[in-house]
Amino acid sequence: MGFSLETSIPALTVFAQGLLSFFSPCVLPLIPLYVGYLAGGAGKVGEDGVIEYPRGKVLGNTLFFVVGVSFAFFLLGFGFTALGQFFTGNQRMFSMVAGVIMVAFGLYMLGAFGKTRMVETERRLPFNLSRFAMNPLVALVLGFTFSFAWTPCVGPVLAGVLLMASSSASAMAGYALVGVYTLGFVLPFLAVGLFTGEVLRFFRTHGNVVRHTVKVGGALLIVMGLMTVTGWMNGVTSYLSSFGAAPAAQEQSADGTGGSAGADAGTGSGSQPSSPDGDAVGKGSSGDVSLAPMADISLVDQDGVEHKLSDYRGKTVFLNFFATWCGPCQREIPDIEALYKSRGENQDDLVVLAVANPKTADRPQNSDVSEAEVKSFIKEYGITYPVLMDTKGQLFSAYGIRSFPTTFMIDKDGNVFGYVTGMLTADVMNSIVEQTMTGVRK
Repeated sequence: MGFSLETSIPALTVFAQGLLSFFSPCVLPLIPLYVGYLAGGAGKVGEDGVIEYPRGKVLGNTLFFVVGVSFAFFLLGFGFTALGQFFTGNQRMFSMVAGVIMVAFGLYMLGAFGKTRMVETERRLPFNLSRFAMNPLVALVLGFTFSFAWTPCVGPVLAGVLLMASSSASAMAGYALVGVYTLGFVLPFLAVGLFTGEVLRFFRTHGNVVRHTVKVGGALLIVMGLMTVTGWMNGVTSYLSSFGAAPAAQEQSADGTGGSAGADAGTGSGSQPSSPDGDAVGKGSSGDVSLAPMADISLVDQDGVEHKLSDYRGKTVFLNFFATWCGPCQREIPDIEALYKSRGENQDDLVVLAVANPKTADRPQNSDVSEAEVKSFIKEYGITYPVLMDTKGQLFSAYGIRSFPTTFMIDKDGNVFGYVTGMLTADVMNSIVEQTMTGVRK
């Protein structure tokens, strides 16, 4: 269903993003914890009394652990499909479960379940997973679970890569791009796994240092877990994103995690929509369409005027999801404003609408600043087209928004004709409008 735009993303840049993700504050401080657990049950005492860890087994567990981490983001990257919508719609539930596990893990490290000795974490953890010896399957599940703990730090970059990959000229190019990122993320883990024995022996000989490190790590896990459960982590990271956007970024993570895609994703002047299952639709084919969700909910714009998508049946709707802190969103505003003006200011056959997700007292985890600040931004940028205030996140959730900006095209029958993630040029805007109006995909 997405409009496929030509992109050019340096593989080396994406690889570097993978490497840097390993050193993010959500991953690096907890490496001793993961190393100890992934080595669980593998240690063997030699004749000299030194514990050795079979590198092959530990590396295997580490590899499956990282695959589990990446798997979660791949699932979230399926886009506007039934599978993608399932994981997007239930991401909050997965995050809450992961947050609870993180808190339990942190309490264990602080000794809440008995004496905690980091150097002996190869024994087992005190919850259900501990009944199983560490093996690739358990490592895979553990990696999948903890991927939600890392979403605020790793998620923005990987989500951006996935979304840029979804705009690649071919599916293989997109998969290759994600593979390059994953390789960058995997290599440091494998290096750590390769020297597991040395790392754990260091822990044993520096017990005082490790004891304090474990306490700090446990406290960090509890804080991260609580913030993940409550949704406060989303608010914190979107706030950090407000300090600026990478100039080269064409899209930024919008699942409450902020951050920039961190790579060039130049949009071409032409586009070819895809069908809902991701397959390209031939030129001249209208393709499959689906009814626009939440068409009957009423949202108020910056001037207090109520809007419902169902009110615009018979017209084509250009629906742009954005955030005030998003650099690419800011750069495409003049072109959207020009489109709005040139097409009759919503009085003719095209309706231009934007949607923001401002924070409220009840929903501090929303993707943007307060409603008052959003309105101030609208005035500053000279926006005259309607900007709907989705304070409850209903449209954001229904449309599976995970990247800013994201633009949906709705045809005159109220069906979703296609969507684009990333910044659009004026030529592309006019192209997708014409394709939606004529029903002919170019």
